[in-house]
Amino acid sequence: MFKSLGTIAIAALAGAALAGTALAQDFSFKFQSSDPAGNPNFVLQQGWAAGVSDKTGGRIAIELLPVESIVAHNETQDAIAAGILDGHVTDTSYFAGKDPAFGLIANPVGAWSAPQEMFDFMSKGGGNALMNELLEPYGLHFIGATTPGLEAFVSKKKLEGVADLQGLKLRAPEGLVQQVFAAAGAAPVNLPGSEVFTSLDKGVIDAADYSVFSTNHAQGMHDVAPNPVYPGFHSMPLVEISINKGKWDALPDDLKTALEESVAEFAQTQVAALAANDLKAVEEAKASGKVTVTDWPAEERAKFRTIATGEWAKVAERSENARKVYDTLTGYLKENGLMQ
Repeated sequence: MFKSLGTIAIAALAGAALAGTALAQDFSFKFQSSDPAGNPNFVLQQGWAAGVSDKTGGRIAIELLPVESIVAHNETQDAIAAGILDGHVTDTSYFAGKDPAFGLIANPVGAWSAPQEMFDFMSKGGGNALMNELLEPYGLHFIGATTPGLEAFVSKKKLEGVADLQGLKLRAPEGLVQQVFAAAGAAPVNLPGSEVFTSLDKGVIDAADYSVFSTNHAQGMHDVAPNPVYPGFHSMPLVEISINKGKWDALPDDLKTALEESVAEFAQTQVAALAANDLKAVEEAKASGKVTVTDWPAEERAKFRTIATGEWAKVAERSENARKVYDTLTGYLKENGLMQ
C-alpha cells in the first residue's frame, strides 16, 4: 500500500535514495500533473510516484512535475505523443475539444454518488477499454483512473434543491458541466480557478463548482460563500494516469502489471485521504457557527440527474466515440440499478 499523507515526504526521500543505489533504473519517466505543487492532490500524487519505485524494486523511476512545468495543462496529451513528456496525471475533460467523448467519460455530471461506483465502471463495466480506444489513436496508453472524490458545491445562497438553481450565477468549467447547469436553469460563467474566491467575495458570482469540501474550506471559500452543499450532487472528475504508448509497449509484462496495480492502490489511498480531510473540514465548518452545510435529499439529486442525463444524450450525438461512451455508460448504470 502507499504511504499515508503524513509520510509522503519520507517516502519520496526513500525513493530518491533508492534511485542512487546499485539497483539501476530500467525505466525513467517524466510525468506532468494538472495540479499545482503543494495542492493536496499533487502531494498525494508524489506519494504514488515514490510508491512505484518501491513497488518495482527501483526498476521504474517517475519524476512528477506540477502543472505548467513543461507545457500547459491542456497540452500534455500532445506533448506525450511527441515524446516531450512520458505521461500525465490529469483530468480527462481537458481534451473534450478533440473529441466530446473525453468530456463525457471524464465527468458524466450527476452519474456517480461515490468514487467506488466509478472505479467499478472502469474495471468491470468497460470504462478502461473505452479509455484506451479513445487515447491510443493519440499515442497514449491509459494505465488507470483515480479521482479526488465527489466535489462539494460552494454557494453564497442556501440551496436546498434544483429549484434554487434558477438564475444562479455560478462558475463552472466549459463543456458538459456548464451545459447541465444551464439546462437546470442556472447562469454559468467561465472563470479560471484563481478568480473564484475574489468573484464570490465581490458578488460577481453566487456559487461555484470548484473542488472537494476540504480544499474549498482550506482556501477560504466558505468565508465568502457560507452555504456549501455536501456531499456534492454534481461533479466527480475522472483523473487519468496515462503514458506514451510506445514506452508502455516496451515495458515487460511484470512492470505493466505493477504500474496498473500501483494506480488502483493509489486511487483508494487518494479517495480515503481526501474523504477523511473532508469530514474534519465539515466538522470544523459547522463548529464555526458561520457555515451552513446542506445535504440534498435523494429526490432532488434524482431531479438533477434526470436533467443531466438529457444533456449526456446531446453530447452522444456529437461524435461516434461519444455515442459509444454514452451507450456503455448508460447500459452499465441501468444494469446495476444506478439509473432510474
